[in-house]
Amino acid sequence: MCVRHTCSPMLRAISNSTPLCQGIPGSVWKLGRLNHIAIAVPDMEKATALYRDVLGAQVSDKVPLPEHGVYTVFVELGNTKLELLHPLGEKSPIAGFLQKNKSGGMHHICIEVDDINAAIVDLKARNIRTLSAKPRIGAHGKPVMFLHPKDCDGVLVELEQA
Repeated sequence: MCVRHTCSPMLRAISNSTPLCQGIPGSVWKLGRLNHIAIAVPDMEKATALYRDVLGAQVSDKVPLPEHGVYTVFVELGNTKLELLHPLGEKSPIAGFLQKNKSGGMHHICIEVDDINAAIVDLKARNIRTLSAKPRIGAHGKPVMFLHPKDCDGVLVELEQA
């Protein structure tokens, strides 16, 4: 049974990180859990200290991802993660984001899928644009694909192979 846009208190009481509707009937791929929310930060050390020292979260080491033009730090939240992003190199997509948003802010959401290749074929057939021709390896060492925000209600969506 698929419940759409219902905000009933009972539904919220039983809701957890497993989505109620995981796929389109007849589809060969399914949407999974929220993997992380990415936040672009102008000062990685300050942002890391906020989550670690002020809020008491467990944070990872800073890891450079030159193929994506970013440094990343993951903040563990129990049911999901935050990914702190800071520019690496002059052509970093995060540098452009921070030029428009000096204080930083939410950059994208990442949702797991059980078959990223099938998802890409299906979404392209539904006129959802991707930001690259093929999946690339993301911060977790798994294939990822970004969907164009203009096709996703203004949200940059990253799909990650579960």
